[in-house]
Amino acid sequence: MGSYLLRRVLLMVPVLLGTTFVIYAAVYALPGDPVQALAGPDHMVTPAAAAAIKAHYHLGDPFLVQYWHYLVGLLHGDFGIDLNNTPVSAVIEASWPVTVKLALMTWVIEAVVGVALGFLAALRAGRATDIAVLGGSSLILGVPYFITAYVAQVFLGVKLGWFPVSGTDDGWPLSYLVPALCLALLGVPEISRLTRASILENLGADFVDTATAKGLSRARVLVRHVLRTSLIPVVSMLGTNLGYLLSGTILIEGIFNLPGLGYQVFQSVQQHDGPTVVGISTLLVLVFLLVNLVVDLLYGVLDPRIRLD
Repeated sequence: MGSYLLRRVLLMVPVLLGTTFVIYAAVYALPGDPVQALAGPDHMVTPAAAAAIKAHYHLGDPFLVQYWHYLVGLLHGDFGIDLNNTPVSAVIEASWPVTVKLALMTWVIEAVVGVALGFLAALRAGRATDIAVLGGSSLILGVPYFITAYVAQVFLGVKLGWFPVSGTDDGWPLSYLVPALCLALLGVPEISRLTRASILENLGADFVDTATAKGLSRARVLVRHVLRTSLIPVVSMLGTNLGYLLSGTILIEGIFNLPGLGYQVFQSVQQHDGPTVVGISTLLVLVFLLVNLVVDLLYGVLDPRIRLD
C-alpha cells in the first residue's frame, strides 16, 4: 500500500505541473495591459508607477521566469494577488464553502438515487421497473441541465415560492437543494445505468453460485457479495464526478447566483483577472487529483482481490 501510494503521489507531480503550465500560459497570452488592469480602469499609470508594478509582480520578466516565481509562491501557499489587490487565497476561502456544500449535496443525491435505481433495475431486468429506469435516464440525459435549472428556478422559485430563486441567504440546505437536484440530473442516469450493468454481470459470476451453495440468504448474497463487487466501477465514476463537482460548477452557480469557485472563475474571466483564474484553477486541479487518488485507494477496500502493491 505504501509503495503504491508513493507512486501515485509522484505521478501527480508532472500532471499538476503540466496543467498549471497550460493554465498560466493561456492567461499569459490574453490580450490587454496587466499593469493598467492592476491599477484600475479609472487611474492613469505613470511610467514610474508602471515600472514599480512590473517589478513587484515580475511582469517584465520572460514567461518562464514569471511561471517559476508563481511556482515558488505556490509552494509557500501563495496563490497570488487579484486585480483588487486581494490575496487569491482570501477569495478562495470565501468561495470554497459554497462550492463544497453544493458539490457534496449533489454527490450524495447521485450516489443514493443512482445506485438504488440501478439496483432495482438489475433485480427486475426486462420488467416495468427496468424499462422505466432506462427510459427515464435517456429522457433526462436528452435535456440540457441548464434548461432544467432555468425551468426549476422559475417554476419552483418564482411561481410556487417553495425555494429561494438565487443566492445563499436562506442557508443550507434550502438554498442548495434545487441547484443540487439540477446538477444531479447529470450523474444519476449514468450511475444507475452503470450500477445496473455491473450487477447484471456479477449475478452470473461463480462466486454468486458458491455463496448460494453455502446456504447464504439471497439478500446477503446480493448486498454483501454482488453489490459490493459491482460498486467498484461505480465508485470510480462517483469519484470522478465528485472531482468535477468540487472543481466548480460555473453554469449552475451562475444561474442560481451562488458565490462559489465556479462563479468566481466566471467573473474573473470576464474581468480579465488572470491571477484569480490561475490561482483557483490550480487549486481545483489539485483537488481533482487528490479525489481520484482516494478513489483508487478505496478499490482495495471494496474488493480485497485487488492488490494495490
